[in-house]
Formats: sequence, structure tokens, C-alpha cells
Amino acid sequence: MWTYEKRLQYPVNIKKPNPKLASAIISQMGGPDGELGASQRYLSQRYAAPYEEVIATLSDIGTEELAHMEMVSAMVYQLTRNLTMEQIKESGFDAYYVDHTTGVYPQSAAGIPWTSAYIGVKGDIITDLTEDMGAEQKARTTYDNLIRLADDPDVLDVLKFLRERELVHFQRFGEALRLTTDRLNAQNFYAFNPSFDK
Repeated sequence: MWTYEKRLQYPVNIKKPNPKLASAIISQMGGPDGELGASQRYLSQRYAAPYEEVIATLSDIGTEELAHMEMVSAMVYQLTRNLTMEQIKESGFDAYYVDHTTGVYPQSAAGIPWTSAYIGVKGDIITDLTEDMGAEQKARTTYDNLIRLADDPDVLDVLKFLRERELVHFQRFGEALRLTTDRLNAQNFYAFNPSFDK
């Protein structure tokens, strides 16, 4: 169960509209390495996790990804609010506008709608945590790319915060993976399950 605080995890106060940049940033909402996919991945993986500490890590980070999804949505909204028709046409935002006006729709920067095919849930905790570490690095790379594209200090401030959180999540998943492998090794899991070596 969640308790919702009616505030963003980190403030988003973008003053200058930029629909072209919004078209790129939306990928961190509904793209293949975005926050929507991350939240669903981790909140689904936690059910097969064998240890309370790992369940807690997946729950905490999955919940934080929901907060990041909210921040990315706020960025897209603020970058596209009060646009004129000229701004929409000149920026190339017209194709998005036709289908969604300025509503925040989960899609990639290429315009591909979000799909659950973006998430990985295997049910094997070593596989899942290893995939999670890779997912955090892919999200970090996407934020790096967005930082290179942006020149608005209000946008850069938020992107840098979100990028930093990807690094923290990568480290926490690494800790969870070490805890898991240490416990499995201590139980001689593989020694008592020779079918894994066939």
C-alpha cells in the first residue's frame, strides 16, 4: 500500500516552453528504458524475490520510479503548456499534437507507444537483479543523451537529479545481487541442485 504525498520528489519549474525537447524527454516516460517500464519491472519482480532485503529494495526502487515517472510527466507538461500553433508546427510537435494534443502519453521519442514488452521479469532473482542493473545503466545513458540535447538550466537541473538516481539504483541492485549470491553460496544451493549443471 502506498501513501501519496502531493509533491514531486524533486521540484520541476520549467519556465520556457520547448516542445521539441519534450518530444525527446517523453522517452523517459514511456520509452524502452523509461520510468514506467522500470516501475513495473521492479514492482513485479519483488514477488519472486527470496529475501526480505531484496523485496524491500525492489519495492523501494519501484516506488521511486513511479515518482520519477511523475517528474518526467511534469517536465513534458511544462515544456508544452500554452503553445501556439506556430510553435507546435515549427518544432515538429504537430504529429504528437494530432493524437494527444498536449496530454502526456507514454511513448518513446520515436513515437512508439509504451508496451509491457519493455519489462523483464524472469522469476530467477540473479537473472532479474542482473537485468535490473543493466536497465539502470540504459536509463542513465538515456539521461546522458537528454542532458547533451538540453540547454535550459531548469531542464538540466531535473535531468541531472534523475540521472544521479539511476546511479544510486544501480548500486543498490548490486548490493542486493551480492547479498543474494552470498546467501545462495552459503546454502551450497548449486551443490545440492545438480540439475542446474546438466
